[in-house]
Amino acid sequence: MTSTAVKSRAAASGRAGDKIFSGAALGAGVLILITLFAVALFLLIQALPTFSADPAEITGGEGFFAYIFPIIIGTVIAAAIALVIATPIGIGVALFISHFAPRQIAGPLGYVIDLLAAIPSVIYGAWGYMVLAPALVPGYEWLSQNLGFIPIFEGPASQTGKTILTASIVLAVMVLPIITSLSREIFLQTPKLHEEAALALGATRWEMITTAVLPFARPGIISAVMLGLGRALGETMAVALVLSTGGLIPSLIKTGNQTIAAEIALNFPEAFGLRLAELIAAGLVLFLITLVVNMIARAIIARHKEFSGAN
Repeated sequence: MTSTAVKSRAAASGRAGDKIFSGAALGAGVLILITLFAVALFLLIQALPTFSADPAEITGGEGFFAYIFPIIIGTVIAAAIALVIATPIGIGVALFISHFAPRQIAGPLGYVIDLLAAIPSVIYGAWGYMVLAPALVPGYEWLSQNLGFIPIFEGPASQTGKTILTASIVLAVMVLPIITSLSREIFLQTPKLHEEAALALGATRWEMITTAVLPFARPGIISAVMLGLGRALGETMAVALVLSTGGLIPSLIKTGNQTIAAEIALNFPEAFGLRLAELIAAGLVLFLITLVVNMIARAIIARHKEFSGAN
């Protein structure tokens, strides 16, 4: 067989492989869309009785909006506080591992961070319930006594520590490994020529990070934060163990409030009839919140990708 024939057969085989891979990738993408649509359709159909029911029959007796609004607020507050705590710490730890720590320290520290992401959520919840919550009670009392004029620190402070702020701290610890690990990998992918060029122009290490590393990593950091937000919004067991149920309480240090995921997890096993439809409707609301958040994140990434430094 001549070399020309061998090359022709190899090219044909390559084209066939490309077609198979392209078809498989397209099929996987379509399957994801179909699955997403099926989940949304299932939630909507199962939740319809809630929207058409008499408001007096809904939990609380004031309609679905009055029932769902407090736990939406609890979900958003818990996730937002968790991100406010975890994002700067995660980015700082990732920068330390990727650009400051000696190799002998960076490797083991990176492994430890990755292992933290594998700890089951129930372990975090038990730690928050048994260790963190009691330890925070004196701090809550101090906040109530000295900063009680601020609505979010209004007393009386919880004597058990089972508050939305405690749950938020637990969530921050849970999402910290996700943000740190992804940010670290993005920082390590920064083109060395960009870093060396900044240093050659007289920039300090910190100036090099702010002018070369962070602009390049901005879309990746946003993606990491959104993944962390997704876990914070959907977390169940850790929040369910830490929080007590309650109404819409604006204070972060009072006992009460709940998140959508924990509300569903705590009540779903015994729910039936209209109560079951209520919980599925709550799941639909969480689905929509997550979808909107991800759409906003994608819009932000698309807006800033041209400034990533990768071009």
